Amino acid sequence: VTAANMTWIIPAVLSGDIAAAIPVTFGTAHECLFEFGHVREGQSVLVHAGAGALGLVTLQLAKRAGARVFTTASDDAKLARLKADFGADVAINYVKQDFVEAIKAETAGKGVDLVVDSIAGRNLARSIASLKYRGRAIMVGVSGRDPERLDPLALWANCTDIQGVYYPGIFLQEHDRCFAVVAGLIDAVANGQLKVLIDRAFPLAEAAHAHRYILERKAFGRVLLRP
Repeated sequence: VTAANMTWIIPAVLSGDIAAAIPVTFGTAHECLFEFGHVREGQSVLVHAGAGALGLVTLQLAKRAGARVFTTASDDAKLARLKADFGADVAINYVKQDFVEAIKAETAGKGVDLVVDSIAGRNLARSIASLKYRGRAIMVGVSGRDPERLDPLALWANCTDIQGVYYPGIFLQEHDRCFAVVAGLIDAVANGQLKVLIDRAFPLAEAAHAHRYILERKAFGRVLLRP
């Protein structure tokens, strides 16, 4: 059916739906935070779109590593849940509040060590503005569909870095390392250290409906398509 080195054993305590949601999302979050973001205990991380599938995982992994986590969303109920159920330290409604100003206020004007940005466009420029001196931004998506390009001069002010992360490419280049990381993350979900939250599962025939559901920002967690 597929190559053995692209499959993992599903622990008996996990459903197929839960297991399917782990490799790409958890692997991506792990790369953003640790392989490229170099997050350490005591540092601060801004996770955009915290209620999305990648955001929820990145938030959990950052908290497990001992980081202080800031997150953004456009819905107060989602933000409250991110704090209560997933341990976000500071939850910011970006519709009501400038997230850069909020972060500066919470960090005595310094900013955060790392931003994981899956939105891009103008949001990425604002993410860089929220970094402290020698902070790092990870660009891992373009979900905002904003065509604005980042001016590299934005990196000068605080000597900040930006790194692109594309997990399928990393997996092909560094298969053995990534395979082992995913296996460990599957075990962490199986033993309850990390959570997979499935918001909804749609039949494949309703794929268009599933995409609309995500684009309308209704989801909290992972949305699945079942063949």
